[in-house]
Amino acid sequence: MKGNAVAVCAPGLQEVQQMVCEQYTTTTEGTHIERPENQSVYKIGIYGWRKRCLYLFVLLLLIILLVNFALTIWILKVMWFSPTGMGHLRVMKDGLRLEGESEFLFSLYAKEIHSRVDSSLLLQSAKNVTVNACNSGGNVTGRLTVGPKMVEVQSQQFQINSEDGKPLFTVDEQEVVVGTDKLRVTGPEGALFEHSVETPLVSADPFEDLRLESPTRSLSMDAPKGVHIKAQAGKIEALSQMDVVFHSSDGMLVLDAETVCLPKLVQGTWGPAGSSQGLYEICVCPDGKLYLTVAGTGSTCHENSHICP
Repeated sequence: MKGNAVAVCAPGLQEVQQMVCEQYTTTTEGTHIERPENQSVYKIGIYGWRKRCLYLFVLLLLIILLVNFALTIWILKVMWFSPTGMGHLRVMKDGLRLEGESEFLFSLYAKEIHSRVDSSLLLQSAKNVTVNACNSGGNVTGRLTVGPKMVEVQSQQFQINSEDGKPLFTVDEQEVVVGTDKLRVTGPEGALFEHSVETPLVSADPFEDLRLESPTRSLSMDAPKGVHIKAQAGKIEALSQMDVVFHSSDGMLVLDAETVCLPKLVQGTWGPAGSSQGLYEICVCPDGKLYLTVAGTGSTCHENSHICP
């Protein structure tokens, strides 16, 4: 069935203008429109096994992302991460703060280490604890090693101070200085000195004896202004295998006591009975040897001078 043709003419002057007509053709049902042959069809997208592999890969990435996120949350929880630190470690304005016991597998470098006010600082190791001090070049200038059997200090000078900064004990290559008012030795065998000792006072504890002894050599006490030996509640006893010598270069030897006993002095020839009335005279040989003679109206030392060698 064909459609009708409709002609529409615009009104106007017949002599000047031609009539222009537009013809509209309406195609009705049943009209056959031919398409060009060999027309190609292109499909856009991923189909088949490629699509399934892509979905599987995306799913695998999503699972890995979830596992990593869960592990991160678990690590943060186990290590006690917080805005101020991690675990027992806290970041403060003046440094780091560790609470409780902490273990360091390698070296620890710090400018200052101190404990809390109400607790002590404990450094513990299965073998030893070593503290090093280095200079700007990295060389070790001081070392403190605390081992299972010995405490070793390597430094040019070792010094122990009191709370107010007073040096109590100082050691260097030249001398050892004890800065306390009193040095107390509590060992039952006393103190052993291989060389000379210089001190203003040597005293024993109350109700204890003071003994100065040299088992194989001589014992010498020297002082520029004298040696003062005093026993307030006991006796003074000097024992020697050979000689006991009291020497004063400028002065005299004074034995000031209520009774001076010399029981083993050699006695000279006795005078007539009853002439001495129990009185004796002490004589001195040129070599310093002492001996007794019976006292007389005059000195009797020359009568017994044969005792001197």
